[in-house]
Amino acid sequence: MQNREITLNGKPYIVQRLLGKGKGGYSYLVCDGAKQYVLKQIHHEPCDYYQFGDKLAAELRDYDWLRTVGVPMPELYAVDTAAERLLKEYIEGDTVCDLVKADALPPVCLNQIRSICRKLYAAGLNIDYFPTNFIPCGGVLYYVDYECNAYMEQWDFEHWGIQYWSKTPAFLQYLREQES
Repeated sequence: MQNREITLNGKPYIVQRLLGKGKGGYSYLVCDGAKQYVLKQIHHEPCDYYQFGDKLAAELRDYDWLRTVGVPMPELYAVDTAAERLLKEYIEGDTVCDLVKADALPPVCLNQIRSICRKLYAAGLNIDYFPTNFIPCGGVLYYVDYECNAYMEQWDFEHWGIQYWSKTPAFLQYLREQES
């Protein structure tokens, strides 16, 4: 996929690398010749533990909700509805997952995620707290996914997400699974 051209609303972008694959799509670092972006391509692969409706509509709805709540996120620049693609601001840096793995997560990140949680819980929402979805950059912790769901205690940060924000058995198991 690297160095392949991909278009969004007819405008070409060069794929520099795959950033990650999630439940809803593939995210690529792309460049238009002057600036880097993230291009998310929605996919329709099955997911055993999550049910989807219209993934693109959900991304756009969730983006609006999270902006209203005040969650720091990459800006959404463009949508190609026909191709099911989003063009997002590229937040440069290591993910929280990479930082935990390297024993380098700044303590301020935990303060910032708890501040984000207060806003989300007050709005009746959860996000996907998995550490691959967060990048600290310029003193701000960004949620680089747009997914959110109705609040359920079992999936909030304190009951689920936090187990992946340090080298817990769950985090170490995740790393082992990624290596195999």
